[in-house]
Amino acid sequence: MADTNVEDLPLEQIAELDSAYWFDHGCPPTVRNVVEHCRLMHAADLRYPIVVDPDGRVMDGMHRVARALLEGQPSVRAKRLPRLAAPDFRDCHPDDLPY
Repeated sequence: MADTNVEDLPLEQIAELDSAYWFDHGCPPTVRNVVEHCRLMHAADLRYPIVVDPDGRVMDGMHRVARALLEGQPSVRAKRLPRLAAPDFRDCHPDDLPY
């Protein structure tokens, strides 16, 4: 049975494509870091849908999005969550989390 919650999401609707995404949290876009992301894009399996929040923001699967873009595809398969659970923590540094 096909998953009815999966949609074809046009790449033009993914706002993260025009953001620093991987390189805006202290990870500099060095040649090594860019090449590592290229490896991850190449290994990404487009058979699996990405996960987006109710507003269409990518929660999982940006390497699949990048591969689809690189291959000239107009869209990517996506599972859109109908709602988000409340976060366990807010406004804290990741190093301060208890796990």
